[in-house]
Amino acid sequence: MEITAIHATPGYAGFFFDDQRAIKHGAQQDGFTYTGDPVTDGFEEIRQAGETLIVDIELADGTTHRGDCAAVQYSGAGGRDPLFRADEFAPVVEGPVAETLVGRDASEFLANVDRLEEIAIGGSQLHTAIRYGVSQALLAAAAAAESTTRTDVLADALGTAPATEPVPVFGQSGDDRYTNTEKMFVKGVPVLPHALINSVEKIGENGETLLEFIEWLTERSQELGPDDYEPRFHIDVYGMIGEVFGGPYDRDEVVEYFAAVEDAAGPYPIQIEGPMDAGGREDQIEAMVELRTGLQEAGVGVDIVADEWCNTFADVRAFVDAGAADVVQIKTPDLGSVHRSGQAVRYCDGTETRAYLGGTCNETATSARACAHVALATDAAQVLAKPGMGFDEGYMIVENEMRRTIARRNRSRQSELDADEVTADD
Repeated sequence: MEITAIHATPGYAGFFFDDQRAIKHGAQQDGFTYTGDPVTDGFEEIRQAGETLIVDIELADGTTHRGDCAAVQYSGAGGRDPLFRADEFAPVVEGPVAETLVGRDASEFLANVDRLEEIAIGGSQLHTAIRYGVSQALLAAAAAAESTTRTDVLADALGTAPATEPVPVFGQSGDDRYTNTEKMFVKGVPVLPHALINSVEKIGENGETLLEFIEWLTERSQELGPDDYEPRFHIDVYGMIGEVFGGPYDRDEVVEYFAAVEDAAGPYPIQIEGPMDAGGREDQIEAMVELRTGLQEAGVGVDIVADEWCNTFADVRAFVDAGAADVVQIKTPDLGSVHRSGQAVRYCDGTETRAYLGGTCNETATSARACAHVALATDAAQVLAKPGMGFDEGYMIVENEMRRTIARRNRSRQSELDADEVTADD
């Protein structure tokens, strides 16, 4: 089935772009926004509306298949691509991208995304958001051309055996951490609550506020969760433990704090994302290894999650090879084409590092559904509920897409078995 046209339409994403550097440097909240001047290139305000570029791929049979270009909330920070402006990049999708892909066979997904990854303008690879969105549309088009699921297209491309049950979903609370977390408990969300601990105020001058929150998590989960509920706590601290304690991270004061985190979470496992931000990849890896070594030697069972400075496929490999994390976040918009996220998950196979297929609240329903298929195709350790910060909507989108896909695959397998039985009887 031939690709006949590619169109791009600017639209809105599920959340906002935030200037992380300005926020970390003390920008004050003013209602939902922030006061002060942005400091990261490309930002006109510290918080501004998230944008997407809606990509439609038309096939020769007249059908249209969609992907959404999206970039992370904290664009331009931690080594990521700069702020994504949809109007600026629409001509790129309808120009060089369309010129490369129109006329190609939609069923050849891997060959098509490889060509997409090779496109360069002015000697530079396309913005990650473009590769992310166009590849989603290519994936949907390939599945339609082959009359199969996007999970199966990816599994064939990656050489994997897809998951037969939904991958555990990780709920994200946003700043409304108590109400949204209670919603997660009622729904029995397996991994939660993120909590958005991105300031000293939220963690406490000595980390005490975070410990109180974790104790609340343990108590409230037992009160509201389903029978036999055994959640895994996952909290993103945006480098704030490093801000509060500083290095070296294997010293007694730091290790004892993590031991207190473990005690507060017990009997449930807990993992801490982005414990520090060392300012660059190599320094971040060194700090993470130092912390993990200190925790392991002390027998402290808190898992460490890599996020900052772990953006590209090369970054994921570097963190995994160094043993710098128990869990590595594969931040899907930052890797470009969706199969690159799948390859990053696969790189974790056979290592001590688990793969968390993440992303950002600033995506769309379309990109979230595409990522659900990446999670199923690779059987990732967990997948983020997205987009938005309201929790319920993102959880519904990702969980239901996985359940729907598994049910479809089961029906297809059963039909094949029934057909084989009829053939055998004949």
